[in-house]
Amino acid sequence: MTRTNSGVDDFLRKAKKWQAEMKALRRLALDAGLDEAVKWRLPCYSYHGHNVVIIQPFKDYCALMFFKGALLRDPKRVLWRVGRHMQAPRQLRFTSAREIAQAAPTIRAYVREAVAVEKAGLKVKLKTTAEVSVPDELEIRLNADRALKTAFGALTPGRQRAYIYYVASAKRPATREARVEKCVPRIREGRGLDDAAPPRKV
Repeated sequence: MTRTNSGVDDFLRKAKKWQAEMKALRRLALDAGLDEAVKWRLPCYSYHGHNVVIIQPFKDYCALMFFKGALLRDPKRVLWRVGRHMQAPRQLRFTSAREIAQAAPTIRAYVREAVAVEKAGLKVKLKTTAEVSVPDELEIRLNADRALKTAFGALTPGRQRAYIYYVASAKRPATREARVEKCVPRIREGRGLDDAAPPRKV
C-alpha cells in the first residue's frame, strides 16, 4: 500500500462531515498505487507527478473527481460533469460509506482507467475561445467599441473565456448586459475577471 501523507491524516481528522466516506475513497486511491498529497487543501492523488483524482467534500455529497474524466469511457453512466464550463473533470458522487463500498469495483475500474490515461500521455482536447459561443450582449458591446474589442483580443484565451462564461451564465438579458458593463473597465485595463487591480502610482 502506498505511504500515507500526514497532511491528509490531519485533514480527515478535522473533517466535520463525510469523514467515513473520504476515508473509504482514500483507501481505494491508495490501493491503486497513487501518490498522496494535499493540494488545493484537499486530498489529491497522482501518478508520477500527474494529478489523477481528488477527494471533494460538499454540502450534499462527497465526490471523487477525475482530472481527465472526460476521457473515461464511463460504461456505468455514473460520472457527473463539474459545472457548466469545466471541460475535463468529472465526478463520482456519494452520500454514504455504504454506497462507496457497494460501488468499490466500479471505482477501482475507473481509477485504473484514469491511471492508464496518464500512462498513455492522453490529453483532453479543450475548446478554444473561438469555439465558445460569445453572448450577444458581449459581442454587440465589443463591435460597438473598436478600442474595447482590441483590448479584449489582447487578453489571453483563458481570460477571454472567463469573461464569456461569466456573462453567459446569467439567465436574463438585462443581467448579461449589466455584467458586460461591469467587465468593461477591467477589459480596458488588460485584466482578467479575477485579476487584482494594478497598484496605484505614487
